[in-house]
Formats: sequence, C-alpha cells, structure tokens
Amino acid sequence: MIRFVVQEHHARHLHWDFRLEKDGMLKSWAVPKGPPEKKLIKRLAIQVEDHELDYIDFEGEIEEGAYGAGTVKIWDKGSYAIESESKKSMVIDLKGKRLKGRYSLVHLKDKQWLLIKL
Repeated sequence: MIRFVVQEHHARHLHWDFRLEKDGMLKSWAVPKGPPEKKLIKRLAIQVEDHELDYIDFEGEIEEGAYGAGTVKIWDKGSYAIESESKKSMVIDLKGKRLKGRYSLVHLKDKQWLLIKL
C-alpha cells in the first residue's frame, strides 16, 4: 500500500491539501471545501505542484512571505490502492482514519479536477 495525507491548511483561504504518494513524489490538489466524506459528493480539487515525500508528515507554521504561509495540520492520513487510472481519471481506495473507501479523481480542464466519494 502507498500513502496519502490530507493537510488542513489555514493560508490566505482555508483549504485542504489532498496528497497521494506516487512516482516518488506527493501528487497534490488543493480542495477548497474539504474532501467529501459522504457518497456521491463532488468537490473541486485544484492540482498544485508535486511535493517531496518528506512533506507527508509536515505540520506547523509556514512563515509569512513564504509560499503557502499559514498553519498546516494533518487532518487525515493512511494508505491507498489504485483501482484504475488513465490521463483523465483515477479510482482509488483510501484507508484513512476519516476517509475510507473508494474515491475518484476526474480531470475537468487545466488544473481543475473533481474529487468524488464513490
């Protein structure tokens, strides 16, 4: 199993960073309204730059003036398995403390994706 983390990020605007360990990096999306916990709820997820793997355990303050300045706390973490994947979508099975079960990431356009609880 490979790891995932969701970090609650109190920056200019509160959002949640959804990160999947993949290809030696953390593939990352900012989810403004937080990841869905109920079936068939869709949430906008904006793809952001990949992060280094050691960021998976980060909690703390990012100082003013730095990219992403604000407070970061781990909201959920665990492992996941990829059920299917293409350029436009990915179905994953999350095994976290809060997020459990099947989720889909569906690419809309540019950096916009939908995160859906299946």
